[in-house]
Amino acid sequence: MGTGVRLGKWIVAVPMALLAVATVYPLVFTTNVAMKTRHEYILDRFSLTSALRWENVDTAWNSVGMARYFVNSVVVVGCSVAILLLFGSMAGFALGQLRFRGSRVLFLACLAALFIPFQVIMVPLARTMADTGLLDTYPGLILAYVAQFLPFTIFLMTSYYAGVPSDIVDAARIDGNTLYGVYRRIMLPLGRPALLSVGILNALFCWNDVLISLILMPSAEHRTLMVGVTSLRGQYSDNIPTFAAGVLIAAVPVLLIYLFFQRQIADGVTAGSTKG
Repeated sequence: MGTGVRLGKWIVAVPMALLAVATVYPLVFTTNVAMKTRHEYILDRFSLTSALRWENVDTAWNSVGMARYFVNSVVVVGCSVAILLLFGSMAGFALGQLRFRGSRVLFLACLAALFIPFQVIMVPLARTMADTGLLDTYPGLILAYVAQFLPFTIFLMTSYYAGVPSDIVDAARIDGNTLYGVYRRIMLPLGRPALLSVGILNALFCWNDVLISLILMPSAEHRTLMVGVTSLRGQYSDNIPTFAAGVLIAAVPVLLIYLFFQRQIADGVTAGSTKG
């Protein structure tokens, strides 16, 4: 019996260890390349760097314009996530707790929107943005992100709020709260784990996006960080360490978000299944 348990643990542990190595290795390799000189990389791309050199990171941040791209991404992602959480939580409360004519149809419409790939709507969207003067502007890209990721946000928030006992809402209404009062005083505090989880996921979606930003932000001045990293590949195809430094700059914020908020993400995902 003991041998079988140990064997079962090894069967699980070995694939998980290999998966962990496969996940961590690209980041380690990129960091190692970013610390090398161009000459060192040409001689042996897989050898360890002889010293920690930050010249490539400084070049990518200041000379190439990654600092500007970073600010663009922070502005766009921050505004997009704030709007997504506001409208997603409101819609989730309405569809999860309130019963009104057409609520089921609205929820199914949001669910159906999840299955529409962006490639299907990108040409009409680009034309609409151009006709309305929103092409190559922060508001245009923010609206595009909100439209793309709002169905996902509404679906998760509706699923979460549907698990909240309706007696809480009824008691709050009896106490004299309006629907907005119930949403602000009751639902927002109760939905904090789900909001944090959905907010982090949306931030990662928007931060890692290349296609939407590439289409709607064609000028170099308004590029987001991921599009800027993609453009580095063409500009510095003969200087891979500088390109690796740009990739490292783009990856560090995502890594920090995961490291600091992994428990909150897990709590937010599981909280909806334990309500009620």
